[in-house]
Amino acid sequence: MRITRRDVAVASGAALATCAMAAVAQTAPARLGPAVFDWRTMAVQTTDVGAVRNLVRQPTATLDELEMHVTTLNPGRASHPPHTHPNEELVIVREGTVEVLSGGAWKRIGPGSVIFNASNSPHALRNVGGTPATYHVINWKTSATPAR
Repeated sequence: MRITRRDVAVASGAALATCAMAAVAQTAPARLGPAVFDWRTMAVQTTDVGAVRNLVRQPTATLDELEMHVTTLNPGRASHPPHTHPNEELVIVREGTVEVLSGGAWKRIGPGSVIFNASNSPHALRNVGGTPATYHVINWKTSATPAR
């Protein structure tokens, strides 16, 4: 049996494709499986407006990316100016009194309240109470999430 140039080219291409796939697999973040995030052990990072606890930012079995964090805002502070982003987001108020920009209007809410920030919808949040306000943020990206 004689090996032809075509045989060598096909074998080389297959070897390169295998190496490329291995490189991609090594750099892609692992999928998030079952997980528990214990409030008592979450790392706290101080920010200029309060503090943040970053929990996760990685793909899951059904999401391209799941990002979760918990923010604590000091009284009179805002997390950021009004902005938009393509991913959808849930915000769950744990404690404090906040005002949120949602649907073009500012609304005052407290503990237990839930905010849904739609894709590319202007939103913002500010602490209008006299104590720190803490809220959980859960946002996600899927193949249906717009690029911008």
